[in-house]
Amino acid sequence: MEKLTNKEEEIMQILWQLEKAFVKEVLAKIPGNKPHYNTLSTIIRNLEDKGYVSHKAFGKTHQYYPIIEKEAYRKRFFSNAIENYFNNSYKNVVSFFAKEEKISVEELKEIINLIEKKK
Repeated sequence: MEKLTNKEEEIMQILWQLEKAFVKEVLAKIPGNKPHYNTLSTIIRNLEDKGYVSHKAFGKTHQYYPIIEKEAYRKRFFSNAIENYFNNSYKNVVSFFAKEEKISVEELKEIINLIEKKK
């Protein structure tokens, strides 16, 4: 699974949300400064070349849909991040968020409860 650019990830988020969409529908969902229609079309075709989306033709226009599930991409993304930035240690991930005050004691207790229930 090839890594996506930030813009490609943004477009994939929209396609996962819409499930299937024409370029103009994706364009309508992009917040803020919108790319030109042709630029967006190129990005979506690149996603297709990378194997993330496919399309159904309706005459000269195409309706695109994701063929990689969001969960599969998320697992791959997090696995790479944990491996590359946290020495493949989930403990280091949790410690990082605790030090950055991005996770509360209550949330940590919930995580511990989830782990204990799995045993």
